[in-house]
This record gives sequence, structure tokens and C-alpha cells, in this order.
Amino acid sequence: MSTLTVVRHGQARPFDSNPDQLSALGEEQARILAEYWKRLGVTFDEVWSGSLQRQRQTAELAFGAPQVSDDWNEYDANGILHNFAPPYDLEPGADRNRKFQKVFEPAMLSWMAAEAHPSVETWGAFRGRVLRALRRLQDGPSNRNVVLFTSGGPVSVLVQAAIAGHERSFLEINWRVKNCSITEFTFSRDRISLDTFNALPHLERAEHRTFR
Repeated sequence: MSTLTVVRHGQARPFDSNPDQLSALGEEQARILAEYWKRLGVTFDEVWSGSLQRQRQTAELAFGAPQVSDDWNEYDANGILHNFAPPYDLEPGADRNRKFQKVFEPAMLSWMAAEAHPSVETWGAFRGRVLRALRRLQDGPSNRNVVLFTSGGPVSVLVQAAIAGHERSFLEINWRVKNCSITEFTFSRDRISLDTFNALPHLERAEHRTFR
């Protein structure tokens, strides 16, 4: 039996001109995780990451240079917003995150219901590539400790698969995954089991705990 520790990337810059990078707080979250693991003597046999900058940055700050696979990348949030959401206004303000969530939730539901789209990866294709990446891990040697740095979407697919959740459970899980949180699994060639979800033992201060 092998273990898979999955870390969501640190806080990024979702409303920035370049959203695919960690914020100063996101970098701090990853460094705190590195210190936590070092203090506990945690080691891994393999380090994996998606190819998105925020995922790779978190990996490098928290543990070291990862092996990279596009299959661990996040779903196309911008494409979903532009193609499945009604007109919206996300001007800067204290309630920007709340406004975003009110727009994004129905857009995600519409995306999950769509069987095809000319420019946006479908829900089925997204889920399929994450499970394909999982299968590659399962096909490797047994009794190894793997760490993966990815995003909330792939974390949610893995949890949904482990608990055999219904399709809508993906969204309910996705909304709860915090930045730089730890979700742990055990896995073999034909099974994946959830051990812990969305844990933050390393982020003790409230200001370090963020969703977006």
C-alpha cells in the first residue's frame, strides 16, 4: 500500500493580470509547510505537480523540484466564467470574493451539464485526465510515499473517487478546499482510500487560512 499526500497550491492572484502565480501570502503558506515537514522529518519518494506556475511554485517552496504532468492542472476557470456564466461585474471591493462565488457556482453547474464545448475542456474530460494521472501513480511500484501539488479541482476529483461520491459532490468538495491544505490517501493498483481531507496543521494562524 502506498500513500498520496495532495497539497492545494498556496494563495494565488485570481483577479490579477497574471493570476497564475502565488501571492506573497501564498509563498508564505508554502514556506510554513516546508518548515512543518522539516520539523516532523517528513520525506517523500516522489514529488509531482501540475504544470501551472502556482502549482510548481508551491512544490518548489514546500519540498523541491517536482515531476510535472499537465494532467494535474486545474479546470479552465476563466473559460467556464466566459462561456457559462451570465453577465457579471467583479469590480474591486470588499465583497469581490462573495460576488465571484455567486457567479461561479451556477457557471460550474452549467459546465458540468455540458457534454461538449468548442473551446472549454468539458467536466467529463477534466475528470478523465485527473483519473488517468491517478492510474499512472497506481501502476507504479508499491509501498512508496508520493506528494502531489495541484489545485482544488483535482483534489476534489480524487476525494470524489475515493468516497464514490455522486457527481454533484465534486462541487461541494471543491468549495471547501483551502489554500495549501493537505489531503491524504492510501492507494494500491485497484483502490484509493481517503485518510484526511483539507487539513491545515501547519497553518496555525487564522490569517494564513484562505480559500482564494
